[in-house]
Amino acid sequence: MISDAIKDEIRAIVGHEWFLDSPEDLVTYSYDGFLREFMPDAVIVPGDKEEIAGVMKVANRERINIIPRGAGTNICGSSVAREGGIIIAFHRLNRILEIEPESMCAVVQPGVVNADFQKAVAAYGLMYPPDPASMFVSTIGGNVALNAGGPRGVKYGVTRDYLLGLEVVLPSGEIIRTGGKTLKNVSGYNLTQLMCGSEGTLGIITEIIVRLVPLAPAKATLQATYRDLDHAATTVSAIIGAGIVPTTLELMDRTVLDVISDYGGAQFSDEAQAVLLIEVDGEDILVEAQGKRIEAFCRERGAFQVERAGTPEEADRLWQARRTAFGAVASLRPNCIVEDATVPVKMLPAIIRKIVEVADKYDLQIGVLAHAGDGNLHPLIMTDLRDTEEMARVDQALVELVDAAIEMGGTLTGEHGIGIAKDRFMTKEFSQASIQLMRGIKRVFDPHNILNPGSFL
Repeated sequence: MISDAIKDEIRAIVGHEWFLDSPEDLVTYSYDGFLREFMPDAVIVPGDKEEIAGVMKVANRERINIIPRGAGTNICGSSVAREGGIIIAFHRLNRILEIEPESMCAVVQPGVVNADFQKAVAAYGLMYPPDPASMFVSTIGGNVALNAGGPRGVKYGVTRDYLLGLEVVLPSGEIIRTGGKTLKNVSGYNLTQLMCGSEGTLGIITEIIVRLVPLAPAKATLQATYRDLDHAATTVSAIIGAGIVPTTLELMDRTVLDVISDYGGAQFSDEAQAVLLIEVDGEDILVEAQGKRIEAFCRERGAFQVERAGTPEEADRLWQARRTAFGAVASLRPNCIVEDATVPVKMLPAIIRKIVEVADKYDLQIGVLAHAGDGNLHPLIMTDLRDTEEMARVDQALVELVDAAIEMGGTLTGEHGIGIAKDRFMTKEFSQASIQLMRGIKRVFDPHNILNPGSFL
């Protein structure tokens, strides 16, 4: 518990109205998109880096846990107070500080919403590629903390590929800067990349410099429908193997399609067992050629229907189904566990077969949703955390899926982070020497272990 005297000291730093400790406020910040509640002792909403630095000095002195939190969309438990403490929310630090077309970069505060930022840079003919499905809610700071990706990852990569520099408040209250606005920077250790994906365990991010790319002049959006899930999966590896790099290549199985139809009104053929949503971008002539080639690939590999958007509005209609997928599936049961294992693309058909096998073996309802073009799987396990018998089966299924992904040369998470949800699996991917090295880095930054304790380290 935090004493009243310490609470008053922190209130004096951030202002009384930005220190929240009523039961209603604490419940609001007690969970993320999936995990059960962990009640914090308080929530603060600072207005600048100096306030954060002041709070960190008090927290470091008093050994008070601090948990940075963006929009809480992370679904892995990296922004909940597992061991109590104070949550720092960033919705007041929500300004786009600079957009520099000449330098192809921008500077933002961590509370800027991803989609708002994308809209702002598009006005300059530029694009910020990382586009998590939660982009209309999730913040750039949270994206950096989790190294988030999204559908465009197959061509453009994830957050770390566009991160140039950071301003960070350390647990001691010191403020450091890493990287800068230059596209090349090889001075010293790459602290910028070390912070990316650190899930709030090393420092508090207060300013972010990102790289921008030119907005593509043209794009084509296609939806291919299959009677066989395996045929859809093998189409993905065939497209990538042929040297075609689409902007996005998404896969949804029949379970997901059924829910979407009931939830959002999108209609799919009764024969459909899987849908691929594919987008390519670039110069007009290349996009036209790639679109035709991909359509041929799909038909040759079993697609009985290939629809191509003729207008931006039609493209939005095709994308609407994918954007509503998680919300639709999550509405079926009290809880939806979203896994994030990622495998080499050539192993995509094998891991999808494994998901189907595991669902049948443990009598679970699991939808298959995937950023298929980069091998990033999101099995959607519909369940109820209160059903202990079913949760025991869910746990067994998760272990089998994780083991299968690792055996196929994959990883525990492609874009969601480890957090609390996957911390028990760390030894499956990393040796003890690797884990001890990470813990050693944590001790250098945070010797008193006050930043997000109880998370993946």
